[in-house]
Amino acid sequence: MNRDLTLDDLVMASVALAAGLLAAFLLRMLLRWLGRHASRTRWNGDDVMVDALRTVVPWCAITGGAAAAAAVLPLTRTIGHNVNQFLTVLLILVTTIAAARVVGGLVRTFTQSRAGVAGSVTIFVNITRVMVVALGCLVVLQTLGIPIAPLVTALGVGGLAVALALQDTLANLFAGIHILASKTVQVGDYIRLTSGEEGYVEDINWRQTTIRSLDNNLVIIPNGKLAGTNMTNYNRPEQEMTLLVQVGVGYDSDLEHVERVTNEVVAEVMNEVAGAVPEHEPAVRFHTFGDSRIGMTVILGVGEFSDQYRIKHEFIKRLHRRYRAEGIRIPAPTRTVALHQGADIPAPAIPHQRETDGAPQAL
Repeated sequence: MNRDLTLDDLVMASVALAAGLLAAFLLRMLLRWLGRHASRTRWNGDDVMVDALRTVVPWCAITGGAAAAAAVLPLTRTIGHNVNQFLTVLLILVTTIAAARVVGGLVRTFTQSRAGVAGSVTIFVNITRVMVVALGCLVVLQTLGIPIAPLVTALGVGGLAVALALQDTLANLFAGIHILASKTVQVGDYIRLTSGEEGYVEDINWRQTTIRSLDNNLVIIPNGKLAGTNMTNYNRPEQEMTLLVQVGVGYDSDLEHVERVTNEVVAEVMNEVAGAVPEHEPAVRFHTFGDSRIGMTVILGVGEFSDQYRIKHEFIKRLHRRYRAEGIRIPAPTRTVALHQGADIPAPAIPHQRETDGAPQAL
């Protein structure tokens, strides 16, 4: 210290620190009020920025109050430098965290608002956050007087060893980026793999893809496996799909009458059952002379994959009830087996043997 600490110094430092705390409290209340107004807008970006400011602005006020208090106190040059450096590093870290939140939130908002872009996927959000945090750490090191050029060089050399050790992880990372960039799979799509896994895509992160099956279980699939397998996406190129139902009628049925009645049932289901496509044009196609029936395929329109079970359920019930009312018979497979009484077949003769010189011989 250049001079002795007095009571006035303590009072002034306390006032400065209290002013910083009071300013932080008032600014947080103001930002909370702004957050309520921002939540009423249609754009989510203002919510993200206000939420980040609620973190960084109060800390800036507290840091400013602490710096003012340190300036009032008669500290030595070394202690004052260390205090200022600590407050600077603290402010940089808080700003870095807030910036990572803002950038990640804006990326998430952008992906959710753009058609054809993967929404709510964490891979892009995590990558941007890691980049911002890494940049903030470099700024902190530079502020502390630590040269970052040798560190960057060492990281470049060590990156090769890390890449060799994390081949599977990096493969999954780049596979996830490739999946999102090619737009073959998006969050909300219903997919089915040749290995049997199927469900709605919940999330695509840096390592794995999470899908939710129809029985409400989560299935975790590595991105590398997802990119390297055959897959059916029931939401691409469009969400609506067709459902094929096989029906058979007896040979004594009037096929014109059968087609007309079936089309009426299809139109009824398309207009009354939730998840159906009302503008779908009924289609019935006869295709097979079977053993006991004439086979036909009924084509239904479905809004999305999971709707097909409800629509098929309602269609079969209504078609069966309508066929019974119209006298249209749906025959069960039958087979006639004729048994004929055949002539008695004599048993085959058994050859006789005789012994000659101790060895048996056939007669």
